[in-house]
Amino acid sequence: MTHDGEFIKTVFGLKMKQFRQKRNISLQELSNQTGLSKSYLNEIENGKKYPKHDKIAQLATALNCSYNDLVSTKLDKSLSPIVEIIQSDFFKEIPLDLFGINKNNLISIISDAPKKVTAFVNTLIEISKNYNLSKERFYFAVVRSFQELYDNYFPEIEEKAVAYSIENQIPHKPNSSDLEKILTEKLQYEIRNLDFKKYGATGKLRSLFIPEKKLLLLNELLDEDQKTFIFAKEIGYNVLNLNPRPNTYSWLDFTSFEELLSNYYASYFAGCLLIHKGILTEKISAFFKSHEWEPQNFENLIEEFTNSPETFYYRMTNILPQEHGIKDLFYLCFTKKKNSDKLEILKELHLNQQQAPHANATNEHYCRRWIAVKNLMNLKENETVTDAQISHYKDSGLTYLVLSTSQKNPFSDGTNRSYCLGILLNSNSLKKINFAKSDRIKTVNVGVTCEFCSIPNCEVRQAPPLRLEKDLFNENMKKAIQMIKKEVM
Repeated sequence: MTHDGEFIKTVFGLKMKQFRQKRNISLQELSNQTGLSKSYLNEIENGKKYPKHDKIAQLATALNCSYNDLVSTKLDKSLSPIVEIIQSDFFKEIPLDLFGINKNNLISIISDAPKKVTAFVNTLIEISKNYNLSKERFYFAVVRSFQELYDNYFPEIEEKAVAYSIENQIPHKPNSSDLEKILTEKLQYEIRNLDFKKYGATGKLRSLFIPEKKLLLLNELLDEDQKTFIFAKEIGYNVLNLNPRPNTYSWLDFTSFEELLSNYYASYFAGCLLIHKGILTEKISAFFKSHEWEPQNFENLIEEFTNSPETFYYRMTNILPQEHGIKDLFYLCFTKKKNSDKLEILKELHLNQQQAPHANATNEHYCRRWIAVKNLMNLKENETVTDAQISHYKDSGLTYLVLSTSQKNPFSDGTNRSYCLGILLNSNSLKKINFAKSDRIKTVNVGVTCEFCSIPNCEVRQAPPLRLEKDLFNENMKKAIQMIKKEVM
């Protein structure tokens, strides 16, 4: 909320409500004492109206406070941390309306329980400091939550992509030339390949769009599939009329949550354009009917649509819930840099619930028993490995069929990636996926991180189960306390 007038009105409303609640009087009672209508007073408290001087004087008398107490923008201790939120761009950058939240309603909630809300805000601040939670990571978490709320499926975008594909006669497996032609001839783009290294840009900068010239600059190191996706995404920005939008392929220059959301919508459109829903649905149905797991068959299925496993795996998260009724699933993308044993989760998505494997920001060690991690750690030069595993999470009791592909990322310097799709095994998924019962798929007990894993004598453990040991210690202490109480009673 950057506008000074809005800030002053909001603070005045919060203070007026505080003084009214201290006096334990209702809006109707305040209306009777001041002669101001109840609806007008309600608008003041919600930050919509700011009263004139004579009305402020009336309110001060009725609320048993001074004129200056009301007009001052200084809040007492119970509300002071909220000032940072009100003065920041929080309400502007996080479009609360997407989640059905009205700004004034939120402010009203804050003023109803200031101490509890303040404690909650302080907790979030403390957590963000302890875990180095940046603004970027916070926004990405919000975008991911938004995707998960909608089952990562947006029918309006699907329909627009299909219509655009038919209108422009885009083939079922388009290449970069097909889409470049649309950008240059129909959307009047200028496209150039550039050596970004000359300008000190790292290997992570894939493209740069200069809107003033409608100029798209591409890193000359990009491969065919990366170019194709970038072109499809640029078409998405135009077809969906997304604005504001980021101007780099990666999230290097975003300035607001709306830009991140536009980036997601454009990426979603690109996935629809590159992998048609109807054809993929049909092919997956046929693949699931097989009674045996054949890694090569799955690789062949991917190659029918794209040479990018990442695009295929992610597109499956759009299709499986809607077209196959498989909603309990997760998607993870791991990265491992050359000459390093450190693993990171670059992307994650959990549909229907927070599934067992998830990213953490505490430098804990991800379970080396995960098929995606195991293959990534053992990946050879220029190798692509596809495999499956039944992962049983011993602590939660949940079991997943996990499909995974690991490969060298040709764009970045020696960084390998591993993609995996986990499907919760229950009566629904077991009916639909015949090969989930295949003897060729090993069942493995897994954890989430070594620090919180109860698997004894694990041959690939990277760290002792410190967090688990602490939890067990606390549990034993509780039992001891109960025994002592029982003894003395």
